[in-house]
Amino acid sequence: MADRPVRVGVFLTHQQPAGRDPLLALAEQLSLVRTARDGGLDSVFAGQHHLPESFSHIQPLPWLARLAAEAGDMRIGTGIHLLALHNPVGTAESFAGLDVVTGGRSVFGVGLGYREVEYAAFGIPPGDKVRRFTENLRIVRALWTGEPVHADVDWCRLDGVRATTLPAVVPPVWMAANSDGAVRRAARLADTWMINPHATAATVRRQLDLFHAERAAAGRGPLPELPLMREVYCAPTRERALELARPYLAGKYEVYADWGQDRVLPGAETFRTGYDVLARDRFVVGTPEDCLGALLPWRDEVGVDHFVLRTDWAGMPVEDARASLDLLAREVAPVLRAAPAMTSRAHPRPEGTGRETGRSRRPGAGERRW
Repeated sequence: MADRPVRVGVFLTHQQPAGRDPLLALAEQLSLVRTARDGGLDSVFAGQHHLPESFSHIQPLPWLARLAAEAGDMRIGTGIHLLALHNPVGTAESFAGLDVVTGGRSVFGVGLGYREVEYAAFGIPPGDKVRRFTENLRIVRALWTGEPVHADVDWCRLDGVRATTLPAVVPPVWMAANSDGAVRRAARLADTWMINPHATAATVRRQLDLFHAERAAAGRGPLPELPLMREVYCAPTRERALELARPYLAGKYEVYADWGQDRVLPGAETFRTGYDVLARDRFVVGTPEDCLGALLPWRDEVGVDHFVLRTDWAGMPVEDARASLDLLAREVAPVLRAAPAMTSRAHPRPEGTGRETGRSRRPGAGERRW
């Protein structure tokens, strides 16, 4: 299989402390989009939650449609759309429209979600979510072909209908997955696994073996892309990076623990722990050299070819988020792009050895490649 060029993008959740001025928050987030665009980054993603309680944020469809006007030629995607909660016809038409708005550069990121309050709000029994997710994905893809579609389930009935609202280019399906079972499902159903930022490198290393084995057993073709999300903060010194990132990154994972995010991770992983333990083998916080030391093994040993970096968390001053994003665009992204992703299935090295940073050696600079 040929090596794949590397892309680097940003994840802008648009999560804000509850009650914050939404117009000010929107203006700040759009300034981050422009920073990513002007820095030459390749993509921007947004996520979805309903009734987030501790946070507020715009739902991804209006947010992504708005930022598309600022994003230049960046790819634009969801990370993720909670597919089981929504009607597949509405989803197919809405995301086809988003693809047209983005000029055919959208990514359809999907996942199950894990919050009981969301399933209760939509009147969906949690035990039914996998069936709904699987059937909804089938229907969305079928509608995007423009061919007759049939469905006979209790939430959607179609008798040979044809969709006329079609994407400009059929978006790739990236599936988020935390548990081993979900990783196997992603291997069977999606174009690729959108590797989550919550699991440690050791967990991801083990799950990648499951993913590749399940994909091979299903007779799937070559993997077109392997995206990785990571929590990253970059500053001129390691101490400054930790000072600026720690309060907001720790706060983010306290909310995740309240929501039960860690309960869907395999084994006994928990977010109910101190920051230093939580950060180890998970977060990338440090200088450009530290960030490259942590991220390059994913490219060179695992084959990650699309890095989606989250460097902005609820409550962080926008100036601090912008400073990290600018440094990532200028000093980290060009080096990640300087060589293609290897297609070897070797395992990633741990992202830290007792710290949230990785190796401190910086490779030589390189030019952007597609």
